[in-house]
Amino acid sequence: MKKSDLRDLNMADIDVKIEENQSKLQKLRFQKALQQLEDPLEIRSLKKEIAQLLTLKSEYSKGIRLDKETG
Repeated sequence: MKKSDLRDLNMADIDVKIEENQSKLQKLRFQKALQQLEDPLEIRSLKKEIAQLLTLKSEYSKGIRLDKETG
């Protein structure tokens, strides 16, 4: 997901996306342990996206970035 797409998400969407990505990351790590992972770089990109989402969530909570719904 691109940074511009991430910035369009509200807090509820960010929370849902973080949960989805963390469960997907867990599945990929399990596949890696079983040596069934096809694309090991997918883990890196997923971890990067989770970090971006957590940073964005932190910015919203600290008031650095305003939620578009609340104005």
